Amino acid sequence: MPRVNFEELLNAGVHFGHLKRKWNPAMAPYIFMERNGIHILDLHKTAVKIDEAADALKQIAKSGRKVLFVATKKQAKEIIADKVGSVNMPYVVERWPGGMLTNFPTIRKAVKKMTSIDKLMVDQSWKNLSKRERLQITRQRAKLEKTLGSIADLTRLPAAMFVIDVMKEHIAVKEAIRLNIPVFGIVDTNSDPSNIDFVIPANDDATKSIELITDVMVKAMQEGLNERKAEKDSDGPKEKRAARSKKAEPAKAKAKKEDEVVEEASEEEGTTKE
Repeated sequence: MPRVNFEELLNAGVHFGHLKRKWNPAMAPYIFMERNGIHILDLHKTAVKIDEAADALKQIAKSGRKVLFVATKKQAKEIIADKVGSVNMPYVVERWPGGMLTNFPTIRKAVKKMTSIDKLMVDQSWKNLSKRERLQITRQRAKLEKTLGSIADLTRLPAAMFVIDVMKEHIAVKEAIRLNIPVFGIVDTNSDPSNIDFVIPANDDATKSIELITDVMVKAMQEGLNERKAEKDSDGPKEKRAARSKKAEPAKAKAKKEDEVVEEASEEEGTTKE
């Protein structure tokens, strides 16, 4: 069963592309027609691509890996922060920090700096600092939180990246490609889909369009997380039983050996009596 139907896509304005003069010829396979100088996307193809992307993201979430969402455009920020935050996935909605993926260790240092400031603020030595020093540190913490707070839990490179506007986030896309990180992207008629692993041909400007597609992806990941949890819960008792039986094996072997020794002794005793 499709994750999203034709009507929902139509009502959200997913089919509206850019002006014909702004189009990228590489998007031709996904364009249905032109109306009043504006390209109209083929929603049947969009629905298929949404399902493909959602299934892939579900498997990534189920495997316990992270997907990094990137959306720095105004109409997408709140949607991403709200929906993606609900499944504890990392996201970037402020300016993309250059080298965030290609220079990941440096970014991790900045995140650790945030943690060390947090520890300092609850320490006794915090009170000994001057008012000016505390203000400077608080401002530094706020600045780091704004740019890196949403990726604080990203301890290693993400398994995939989901981009709302591949043209606007071209630096992030380049970094992901360089590191062979699969890229999922909402691609409008003015963008180049050739470097995107999972292309979702759709309107990347309308809030409703962004919200609908993000919602489908987040629900798919939630399914993956739920399945992962269910599998862990069902495997738990089995693992415990296996561990217990493993511990019991040496004791069983010892008991068996003792029985054999007793039997041998009994046999010898019987022979002697005869």
